[in-house]
Parts: sequence; C-alpha cells; structure tokens
Amino acid sequence: MPLPLYRGKQVFFAVLVLGVIFIVLSAGCTQVEHRQGEQRPNPYLTPDTRHPVPLSSPAAQAHRAVMLQHLETIQVIVNALVIEDYELAKGLTESHLGFFMHRQAMASQEPESFPPAYHDLAIAHHEAAEELARIIPTKDLKQILPKFNNVLKACVACHLEFKIQSRS
Repeated sequence: MPLPLYRGKQVFFAVLVLGVIFIVLSAGCTQVEHRQGEQRPNPYLTPDTRHPVPLSSPAAQAHRAVMLQHLETIQVIVNALVIEDYELAKGLTESHLGFFMHRQAMASQEPESFPPAYHDLAIAHHEAAEELARIIPTKDLKQILPKFNNVLKACVACHLEFKIQSRS
C-alpha cells in the first residue's frame, strides 16, 4: 500500500533536514582547504584547545541543562518542520533558542565567569534563532533551512571554542 502524499513529504523533509544537520556537524563552521599530498590531522588525536570556562558545580550543572535543552529543542523543531507544524517550530525557536532563553539562562549561570567572546557567540546563536523564527512563517524550506543551518553553525562554533570546567 503506497504512503499517502503528505507522509512521503514528511519522510523526504526528515531525510533532508537530517542530511543538513549531518553535513553541518561534519564540516563544522570553517572551510579548510586540503592540499594534495598533505596528510589531514585526525580530529580524534588533536589536543583539546578549547578555552575552559570555570563555573561552580551548580552553575555548571545549570549550563549543562540549558545545553541539553537546546539539543532537545533542535530535535523537536526538526520534527515540527517535518510534520509541517510551522507554528510549533516558530514558538519553540523563539522561546527556547531566542533571547528570552538567553536571559533566563544567564540568571542561573554566573555570567561574570564567561569571557566576552563566549557572550559574543551566545548572542550570535540567539540572533540566528531569532532570524529563523522570523522566516519560519513563510513555510518555505528553501528559506528556512539556511537559517536553521546558521543556528547549528552558531552552536558548533561555541562548542569548538569553549568547554565548561566545573570548580568545586
């Protein structure tokens, strides 16, 4: 029995969005030119050069909770786009990834412990989320997916630059 037309679109969009996420996570935020004959570094053997952000144990736990919530929110937004629930996708983007969440998160995470560059990356992430929320009502995935990709690039940029270090 063939899948109904809307179900086929759901599968197509799910594969498309997952492919975009895979590409973003694989490629990161930088473009690296590989010269013929050069050996590429193994990312698993490369030393961790991220800058530590020292936080108290409770603040580190609060930060981890926010990061996990961001990840879960991204997954739910992808699903909302797959099922074409644009209102849900927009609402989650605004409330969980936009500036509202930034203000909430900073209230429990010792903002004075974060370096200015971290705040700059966080602001870039929230701005990308706000741009995504503004474009979602178009229901045009050719416009939505590049904005969604910008949100993911902002996430990756921050995670490549910083790590939380819990101090007791």
